[in-house]
Amino acid sequence: MALTRLKSIEALRYCAPGEWGKLLGLDRIPEVKTLRDKVRHLSQSEQAQQWGADLCQQWMDAAPELAGTLYIDGHVRVYNGSQTKLPRHHVARQRLCLRATTDYWVNAMDGQPFFVVNTAVDPGLIQVLENEIVPRLENDVPNQPGKAQLDADPLLHRFTVVFDREGYSPKLFSRMKKKRIACLSYHKFPGEDWSKDEFTDYEVAMANQEIVKLRLAERGTRLSDGLWVKEIRKLSEGGHQTAIISTDYRSNIAPLARSMFARWCQENFFKYAREHFGLDRLIDYQLESITDPIQVVNPRHRELDGLVRSAVGKLSRLQAKFGAMTLESTDTQQTKRFVKKKAALLEAIEVLQKSVDELKAQRKATSKHIDFQALPEEEQFSRLSTQGKGFIDTIKMIAYRAETAMANIISGDYSNQDASRRLLQSLFTTEADLLPDLENKTLTVRLHHMANRQSDEVMRKLCEELNATETIFPDTDLKMIFKLRSE
Repeated sequence: MALTRLKSIEALRYCAPGEWGKLLGLDRIPEVKTLRDKVRHLSQSEQAQQWGADLCQQWMDAAPELAGTLYIDGHVRVYNGSQTKLPRHHVARQRLCLRATTDYWVNAMDGQPFFVVNTAVDPGLIQVLENEIVPRLENDVPNQPGKAQLDADPLLHRFTVVFDREGYSPKLFSRMKKKRIACLSYHKFPGEDWSKDEFTDYEVAMANQEIVKLRLAERGTRLSDGLWVKEIRKLSEGGHQTAIISTDYRSNIAPLARSMFARWCQENFFKYAREHFGLDRLIDYQLESITDPIQVVNPRHRELDGLVRSAVGKLSRLQAKFGAMTLESTDTQQTKRFVKKKAALLEAIEVLQKSVDELKAQRKATSKHIDFQALPEEEQFSRLSTQGKGFIDTIKMIAYRAETAMANIISGDYSNQDASRRLLQSLFTTEADLLPDLENKTLTVRLHHMANRQSDEVMRKLCEELNATETIFPDTDLKMIFKLRSE
């Protein structure tokens, strides 16, 4: 269903059940209600989570060169329902604050996903990284150096995690360094621009094998907690300098820049999976009560913070107006009016300044986070069920990885991978003949012709690759053979 772009289970109502059943070796595909029950049953046990963890381990072991550098980012999943009032999150793609949940994804350098962490209440990237993601990566990432190697080389690290400014924290960098995990992120407070004479041209091979020229410079930088890090800056054609910092002291400047500026691969995955695989869709409409000791933002602190920001904005505007007032005439009457007006404005500034100080004192005395159970009754909410979501997300990751593997096979015939994926999207929805041969123990999948001759040639190449795998159709002894209809 994911590969053919059926984004919800309800979409099966409009598909021929017998035709879909042939793909599964059944008389017909299960009905929507039955399929929902099966998904719910499979998701209730911990086996679904273990299955996803086992797949992640297999993927990492199969590509250890990709598992050494991991991209971590949160994806905001908007909730448009009315069953519960989830906390609001800033949705960058819509430039709005909407009720939503946040899923934290871990991807390889080429954008392919490894696993996802679903959070009922978003504690922030730093906490999820330390409490949920890093402990799992410490066990799963292959080819990590042993204790003897780490003791012999104080600059050696186990693997690298890459994230955006949300995870910027000198204390986090120090804690990760103690665990021998390298961090790579943007510098949140870069300071003054560097001299342009420091920058040198480098040719950098990006994740899609494209060679780009970057003007880079490197320095050592001491953060607020005293930690020394490697700071790299990229100079754009317009003169803007983008600063990144890393606790990877061994790698050269070009590989570090490549790893940081290839984060668009993960963003592309979010966009593609949202549009083509229904990444943000609800799997079911079940809600769960929150019983865990979860910390949430104190509504009173949020209210006071909003009042402080509003009052400070008004105060800044009054101070700017006061500073801009000048007397341009020597007339006595105008001078008196000017003095009176400026005195009234000064009095308003003093009153507003006093109000700002009081609000800031109240905000400081109010805890920013409180236990969920301590929330006022009108502020409490239920969380969306995550069991079915995690199970279906794993299936979608399999579909995306399968499509990516096929796109890589045929990518040499097209100028970019987007064209390869469009051809595969057409392939997944085209008709085919299934011809079982019980005597020779084969199942021939005879594809109908594509839109043009070039596409047919590409499909022949793909069929050869698939046939070389000698795949057996599940629960049978029939070897699958793929070919075009005319062959």
